[in-house]
Amino acid sequence: MSESGERWLDQEAGPLIRPYTVTRGRTRPSGPAFDMVAIVRATPGARPVPGLGPEHARILEMCGEPMSVVDLASDSGLSLGVVRVLLGDLRDQRLVTVRPPATVSQLPEERLLREVIQGLQAL
Repeated sequence: MSESGERWLDQEAGPLIRPYTVTRGRTRPSGPAFDMVAIVRATPGARPVPGLGPEHARILEMCGEPMSVVDLASDSGLSLGVVRVLLGDLRDQRLVTVRPPATVSQLPEERLLREVIQGLQAL
């Protein structure tokens, strides 16, 4: 308990840390926003740098394999907004790369997809 009588530990959930504490009060990442389905990957040889918190290090470790932003939030137990802010910090330090989701113009033509489906059904 703190001096004011607040509880900082929940018996079932463990330590309670407010999201604004993790993000230092920020609600948006620096730079461009992160799409939920953007793919994030740690840059080769990326290591946590001084000034970044343990949550940054955990997300950086999780990004060793390409992951979507929403999967990072789910697997880390942090909210999507918090993960976006932390990813912004990692991107600013050039510790992660972000690949935006494909746009409609980048997707294969419907004709090609139908041919693939028909080929698979023929198997």
